[in-house]
Amino acid sequence: MARPLRIEFSGALYHVTSRGDGQEDIYRNDQDREVYLEVLAEVKKRYNWSIHAFCLMSNHYHLLVETPDANLAKGMRHLNGVYTQRYNRLHKRVGHVFQGRYKAILVQKENYLLELARYIVLNPVRARMARSAKDWSWSSYRATAGLTETCPWLTTDWILARFSRRKQAAMQQYRAFVSEGRNQPTPWDSLKKQIFLGDERFIDAMQQKIVSGQDLSEIPSSQKRPRAKPLSYYAGKYKDRDTAILKSYESGAYSLKEIGDYYQLHYSRVSRIIRAKSKT
Repeated sequence: MARPLRIEFSGALYHVTSRGDGQEDIYRNDQDREVYLEVLAEVKKRYNWSIHAFCLMSNHYHLLVETPDANLAKGMRHLNGVYTQRYNRLHKRVGHVFQGRYKAILVQKENYLLELARYIVLNPVRARMARSAKDWSWSSYRATAGLTETCPWLTTDWILARFSRRKQAAMQQYRAFVSEGRNQPTPWDSLKKQIFLGDERFIDAMQQKIVSGQDLSEIPSSQKRPRAKPLSYYAGKYKDRDTAILKSYESGAYSLKEIGDYYQLHYSRVSRIIRAKSKT
């Protein structure tokens, strides 16, 4: 299977996650998490990253990373590689810690950074590992919310500035924002072409950044497709609504939520329609 294309440019924002080999834990204890954060701090300094949010679970982690110098791949090789070395040394073992390549989603900063930052710190709550975000010590929530000292390598100003010019007021509003997110739909309902989280203009701009010499055999077909026709085209072409919904989704350009909004349906209903029509 072709691997998702890595698009790198100055100022790119990514949601990055990496899982344990064979779904095994990548942190056996809090010492391992401390070691990981030490390596992350080294990578931030060496590669000039801005880290807006993070969360360390048991068998995976989440990062929201901005790269002023277009160097995500180099930084990730350092992060996962050095952590693997130190983890193996601590536990007197050899072999892989992480399962294959990390996954990176290219994010439209203005539209999705806040939503993703909230999604990331609520992971332990959704996994029932903590009652609330503030109860989990291994995420960026407590520092961003002003409940503990800010990590010197964590960037909180951009997130807090979205709420208020006054820091204390911004922290209070941030805490309320995260609390309100517990029952919100996942942002991945808006994911397009496997690696983009943004509107159509953003996706068009990102695809223009693909190096002309890139080996297109390594790019999944869903990422090479031209932008699909508008949803109104499918609604007009197919008299049966459910068929129009299926064809819209198969174009690869529209998320479940976007299709649902067009037909005034919940995205879960759209998902059921697509599964049913795919079987006919």
